[in-house]
Amino acid sequence: MARDKIIIKGAREHNLKNVDVEIPRDKLVVLTGLSGSGKSSLAFDTIYADGQRRYVESLSSYARQFLGQMEKPDVDYIEGLSPAISIDQKTTSKNPRSTVGTVTEIYDYLRLMYARIGVPHCPVCGREIKQQTVDQIVDQLMALPERTKLQLLAPVVRGRKGEHVKEFEAARKSGFVRVRADGNIYDLSEEIKLEKNKKHNIEIVVDRIAIGDGIKARLTDSIETAIHLSGGLIIADVIDGEEMMFSQNYACPEHGVSIEELAPRMFSFNNPMGACPTCTGLGTFMKVDPDLVIPNKNLSIRQGAIKASGWYIGESGTIAQMYYEALAAHYGFSLDTPVKKLTKEQLDAILYGTKGQRIRMVRKNEYGTGTYDTEFEGIINNLERRFRETQSSFIRDEIATCMSAVLCPDCHGERLKKEYLSVTVGDKNISDLCKLSVTDALNFVNGLELSERDTMIAEQILKEIRERLGFLQAVGLEYLTLSRGSASLSGGESQRIRLATQIGSSLVGVLYILDEPSIGLHQRDNDKLLATLKRLRDIGNTLIVVEHDEDTMRAADYIVDVGPGAGVHGGEIVCAGSLQDVMNCEKSLTGQYLTGKRKILVPEVRRKGNGEKLVIKGAAENNLKNVDVEIPLGTFTCVSGVSGSGKSSLVNEILYKALAQTLSTSRIKPGHFDELIGIEQLDKVIDIDQSPIGRTPRSNPATYTGVFTDIRELFAQTQEAKMKGYSSGRFSFNVKGGRCEACQGDGILQIEMHFLPDIYVPCEVCKGKRYNRETLEVKYKGKNIHDVLEMTVEEAMHFFDSIPKIQRKIATLYEVGLGYIKLGQPATTLSGGEAQRVKLATELSKRSTGRTIYILDEPTTGLHTYDVHKLIDVLQKLVEGGNTVVVIEHNLDVLKTADYIIDLGPEGGDRGGTIVATGTPEEIIKVKESYTGQYLKPLLSKK
Repeated sequence: MARDKIIIKGAREHNLKNVDVEIPRDKLVVLTGLSGSGKSSLAFDTIYADGQRRYVESLSSYARQFLGQMEKPDVDYIEGLSPAISIDQKTTSKNPRSTVGTVTEIYDYLRLMYARIGVPHCPVCGREIKQQTVDQIVDQLMALPERTKLQLLAPVVRGRKGEHVKEFEAARKSGFVRVRADGNIYDLSEEIKLEKNKKHNIEIVVDRIAIGDGIKARLTDSIETAIHLSGGLIIADVIDGEEMMFSQNYACPEHGVSIEELAPRMFSFNNPMGACPTCTGLGTFMKVDPDLVIPNKNLSIRQGAIKASGWYIGESGTIAQMYYEALAAHYGFSLDTPVKKLTKEQLDAILYGTKGQRIRMVRKNEYGTGTYDTEFEGIINNLERRFRETQSSFIRDEIATCMSAVLCPDCHGERLKKEYLSVTVGDKNISDLCKLSVTDALNFVNGLELSERDTMIAEQILKEIRERLGFLQAVGLEYLTLSRGSASLSGGESQRIRLATQIGSSLVGVLYILDEPSIGLHQRDNDKLLATLKRLRDIGNTLIVVEHDEDTMRAADYIVDVGPGAGVHGGEIVCAGSLQDVMNCEKSLTGQYLTGKRKILVPEVRRKGNGEKLVIKGAAENNLKNVDVEIPLGTFTCVSGVSGSGKSSLVNEILYKALAQTLSTSRIKPGHFDELIGIEQLDKVIDIDQSPIGRTPRSNPATYTGVFTDIRELFAQTQEAKMKGYSSGRFSFNVKGGRCEACQGDGILQIEMHFLPDIYVPCEVCKGKRYNRETLEVKYKGKNIHDVLEMTVEEAMHFFDSIPKIQRKIATLYEVGLGYIKLGQPATTLSGGEAQRVKLATELSKRSTGRTIYILDEPTTGLHTYDVHKLIDVLQKLVEGGNTVVVIEHNLDVLKTADYIIDLGPEGGDRGGTIVATGTPEEIIKVKESYTGQYLKPLLSKK
């Protein structure tokens, strides 16, 4: 068996055409090629799948039934395979309890550190709380100067109202002579009268003593007696000196706030022991948001300003309508007045109720008109009550669309009980430390000044924390905070977090398979990532990286170029060897772009736009520092900047959500900004992201683009369909009628295999064709509906060349580089980049108004340079139609073709969030502070 290479023979998974390939071990290997050429099929569905399968098959059959099984990939054999670990982009946790700290396990070490060397403080007064034994208290008092006089007091009442007769009587019976009440000494033989309605402090005088030799035994007995009386507290009142207070427990002697012995679980917001009881450790509450109940305050109530379940404007006689009319009559406003012109009192009455005031309701029905007086609950109070009380998941979901997260009033978003937020290490509590960026947290940990005892305890813990923070810094994530929710991370960020975790594990002899780790990474940070990958390789691992990035290819030891085309035109090994071998290969498109024979040209002129601008004023979401941004309309605008500089906050959180709220009456709340000027110049906003076009195999490019509806209508118009009376519904596999009922239009049947993987077999009745025999007999140009779904986009484009309506929609899929996918290809098998391009094609096929703004977030993800070339042409075509395209992007080929660039930075996290430079690419490269400009400069000099 080969020990220096992985040998793959006869790989046929998906579109791979029986390929043989050898991959050297302990090297950095890049798999590249066009999107859809078969790279992922080779890396993940063949190599990784077989590595996983072999591991699972080594377990007992009992253990295997609990594990997700992987089928044996369609390959003859693979030799030289190591245990495989896949680091892809699809496993970001959406759990609101998951943070960067918990995912990287750094938070676990922080919890241990705070439990072992944390200093507790009183959450009320901030005084340090110490736990002291009787011996420690005796030693402190014996250290006082000789002949120091003091009295030992046992505090039995702390700030409680009452006359406390029982306490005085109990002390008298126990043989004590004196007490101190509210600072005054009383003799217990006398009657002591205290005011019933005032708070009092009462301490029993246990002993009066002078420090000196031979006094230690008596002092110890007196202290033990005092502690027994007070439950752990003792006061030493030094005559002519200061009062000293001691606690045998972790408790504030002043306020009595006690803390149990510290344990790691007390610092976990996922454990009831430590979590804030009000928000159960989430840090936020879901509450009805007035801005989502009334998303557009320019509308009046009659125009439908109020968008809340049960409160839509209705016909006269509906309860909502009656309440609106009664409120308008009582508070003197019109239902036709825009909401923004209502007074605070009027709006408060609508949202929060009439608060004791009664309004006159007029009820009209077929029996006549009647009136009655009632108090109005308020829309927000009504929604929150119904959300709590309803048993209907539909109503809960509908009301939830009007809710947004607000900070917990008790922990203020810090997730833990206040007692544990009062425990500090080096003047910071665990929440403060987690709010620091990775770089600042590392500096804090390195700068900790600990006692010799604490250093011995925490040495191993601090070593682990430093290493893990260092790994996050090494992969370019120094701007993240440990408290950042993992649901808010991009695919590239979550992938690099797992990469950092793997470096920390220091495994050797492992096969790591990575899916485009450079995604979401500015060119400046790419060097850090490559250094990390090389480090993993150098300690004795094999790295297979599916990647299109030129820097990664140039840094690789070995390149496998899959192609030459995509889909049915791909699935072959075009070239495998060194960088030079690929560059010398005539057939390799990758090689042609690497040598510069093919390249994306810089436009001769930059568009100035249509003269109008979209202006965002006072953008302050996340780390944005109250910035003003201008976007020229009618241009191709790119928003760039290093990772974490604020691009997504500006474009996705503020720009898109603010436009969607106004232009498409969407109920999403935008991030914080002051004003958006120029919105009247636009009539539509379209967000084209990489989310799937459907979550079931029933969804496919034909159904998503709408071309399948046209195809079904075409089949319904054939002579044969008309004779049989078939409508277009007959040709749908989603409804009864024409589909095969044995498989309900799926074409496959799932068979559960207990501890073996589930098996999917073609339906025996329709043989996987989805339709019944009668439907399949209807043909157009010799092809039935199943044959059409099996066609590639390229084939279908020629097949329907005589039907312009269908051909136009299919041609747009071809234009965006998807000529290789099948019309009926299940949505679940499409990559993120392919799904995004299907959406782009769908928008292209629609009639443009010329006043649309398209927003794309890193559309080059998963795209080869050849596909990027096509994508740029499509985006430019959208702008040519008078529309505006705004793209978040790091890809230099896209940036150099833009009309206008907005560069954010200068760094990520707290050191970002400002506008570094704006203008054409030629203007950006003149700004020294712009990292984007520095990397663009060489490309524009080749112009």
